[in-house]
Amino acid sequence: MARSARHSSLETRTARARLKTRRTPYFAKIAKGLRLGYYRGATAGSWVASFYCGTKGYVTKAIGAADDTIDADGVTVFDFWQAQDQSRTWAEQQRLVVAGIVRSGPYTIEDAVKDYLSEIAAEKKPTAVKGAKYVFDAWILPDLGALKIDEVTTEKLARWRNKIATAPKRVRTKRGAVDQATQETADDDDARRGRKATANRILTVLKAALNRAFYADRVASDAAWRKVKPFKNVDGPVVRYLSLGEARRLVDGCPQDFRKLVEAALYTGCRYAELGRLKREDYNNDSGTLSVRLSKGKNRHVFLTEEGKQAFRHWTTDLDAGARIFLRCDGKPWGTSHQQRPLDEASDRAGITPAVNFHILRHTHASYLAMAGVPMGVIAKQLGHADTRMTEKHYAHLAPSYIAQTIRENFPVLGLGAFGQVAQFRNRAAS
Repeated sequence: MARSARHSSLETRTARARLKTRRTPYFAKIAKGLRLGYYRGATAGSWVASFYCGTKGYVTKAIGAADDTIDADGVTVFDFWQAQDQSRTWAEQQRLVVAGIVRSGPYTIEDAVKDYLSEIAAEKKPTAVKGAKYVFDAWILPDLGALKIDEVTTEKLARWRNKIATAPKRVRTKRGAVDQATQETADDDDARRGRKATANRILTVLKAALNRAFYADRVASDAAWRKVKPFKNVDGPVVRYLSLGEARRLVDGCPQDFRKLVEAALYTGCRYAELGRLKREDYNNDSGTLSVRLSKGKNRHVFLTEEGKQAFRHWTTDLDAGARIFLRCDGKPWGTSHQQRPLDEASDRAGITPAVNFHILRHTHASYLAMAGVPMGVIAKQLGHADTRMTEKHYAHLAPSYIAQTIRENFPVLGLGAFGQVAQFRNRAAS
């Protein structure tokens, strides 16, 4: 960080009060080619920055009011040191424009989003790009898109984050509808935690776009959004898994084509998209494994039990090389969002409330392994986690542990469950 410049006539409000009122500013050089100016008004003054752009001469920018009569807040009112910081940030932006590194004119959050989406299109899967675009269109661009990045403040971003955290839950809205549909949510601790967790995820997407703009030298500083922190202690895992009885009823309630997909999820713990991509050659009958390709950018091998091997052997026996293992009854692949409606219907037939989503099938597979005492490292490999941190976060509480065993072996039996066997005290005086 550049060292702040000193200037005895401008540093304090007392020193500035001695200056004469005039139409031209009092300037102090704070860096090469950069000056901070102070306009002395009748009652209060204001700050202005001036930057030398070579053959184009000097360009100026109003920074904000000086803290002559009210205390500085770093947003609209600045002291001498804050005004320097604002001037340096603006001057760095001008330097990048002069060097041709960034476009001239205002660079808005919408511009940063467009650049981000065009760049990640070459790096990520189309579904990931589509998901990011949905978040930008739904949550970020309507409120923040028109803001110039060099004018974005931590306070503005924090207010936007808080607005999301207190907004009602959105629901699917008909195409072309003018207003976004929402649903009432309970005002309890769990609901508030969920809304804050949603705000954290959206904030992460925004920061990804702004950070890419910063590291590409399209903006001069990342200080505004770097200071906006996510809500703490809101991402505690709530793992739901199916009992064996529920799993069997759910499978029995599925149509034949979708039943295969649900069975495979329970046998393997694979994600919906991973199963939809599986082809005949991805199953190795000799080793009893599945080769899951392009799972978050890398391959992994999923190991099957004898029951799982028998199912995959049956499903792949008559398939040609290159054929998908799981197809809909019309012969088309399972696509994005094709899974929830049949899961809702199967959950209703099975009497499971609330309805199951596909990720719960993955949780069920992992939970059975954890409760059987399988090491966290093994479960992480099976699920494709990079390390055991995510696995332990979700499933460690299900695993047999020394603490649980010790408590259950040593805590006394209280005998509080003998309902109907409690004798009433008789009133001795009445007897």
